[in-house]
Amino acid sequence: MNTFLTPFINAILQRRWLSHFIFWVLLLFGYTFAMISGFGSFYKSFNRNLILLIPQILASYSIIYYLNPKYLYQKKYIRFVVLFVIGTYVFSILARVLLVHIIEELYREPPFRKESLYEIATDFKKLYKDFFYRVYLPVFLVVSIKLIKERFEEKNRQEILQKEKVTAELSFMKAQIHPHFLFNTLNNLYVLTLQKSDKASETVLKLSEMLDYMLYKCNANRVAIIEEIQLIQNYIDLEQLRYGERLEVVFDKDIDSNQTQIAPLILVSLIENAFKHGASGSVATPKIAITFKVVGSQLLFSIYNTKPAQNQTDETGFKKGIGLKNIKNQLSLIYPEKHKLEIKETKESYLVNLTIQLT
Repeated sequence: MNTFLTPFINAILQRRWLSHFIFWVLLLFGYTFAMISGFGSFYKSFNRNLILLIPQILASYSIIYYLNPKYLYQKKYIRFVVLFVIGTYVFSILARVLLVHIIEELYREPPFRKESLYEIATDFKKLYKDFFYRVYLPVFLVVSIKLIKERFEEKNRQEILQKEKVTAELSFMKAQIHPHFLFNTLNNLYVLTLQKSDKASETVLKLSEMLDYMLYKCNANRVAIIEEIQLIQNYIDLEQLRYGERLEVVFDKDIDSNQTQIAPLILVSLIENAFKHGASGSVATPKIAITFKVVGSQLLFSIYNTKPAQNQTDETGFKKGIGLKNIKNQLSLIYPEKHKLEIKETKESYLVNLTIQLT
């Protein structure tokens, strides 16, 4: 049943004029059946409610398409109220005129006296007691539906804009990461080829795996954590090919489920920074220690690196705050209020502790 109705309902909603037409037809027949006993027959009730559709429709659309956008939404409340009150008076007069000069002509036994336009317009008590509610009950219903619909559409627009903003920002930040990976790795490969090292082919393999991950797999919002670990392992392997035995790297992993989901490339800048400023300096035996632990849905990540005493060039922009800001922005966008980042720096070392609630 639902499968049959869904395309039919969608077709109606996509044609605004049709949905409006159906609404007024349903309203007409609803009022007609509700008032049959008061008017004595379906025909009389139908004709009376049909003629009242004219002021009801005019009043509804004057509010929806004129008063609301021009005055209410522009916060011109006094003008809105004044024009609304004038509208209630005008459309109540119209309803009374249509009933007296058209409908009553059909059913009242002659001779009878018809009220003049002046008499109708000056009888405020009768207008607001008998005709205001007849006109404006459906008007208030229509306006309420329209306001709810606009609020819902605005909420959807804001959600779409926010998602697009997050996607654009994350894409920009990922684009900042990729060149660093490529530059460092290609530089390593260049050195190995100059040395005619057998490790060059291994480097190409590691690089191809990393590129495959960054270009294709990490386009998803979440990836299996084992894939992110493999990226980190490949990066470590490439750096160890470059620095050889003089670099001490410890990578401890404790994962209770390899399929736990994580946002891709969230840790890359931290690891890259550790190698850039920990292994590239003049420390005799540089050391990098990475701990990657996942318990349930919580990630506990830490990275420690020794650093040289003298200042180094900051090609990644990390110490200037570019790389660090990048990481903080990604965490705020992807894991708002679900992460904790701590950085401890001394003259000899740099330590980062990061906790993320992954779900």
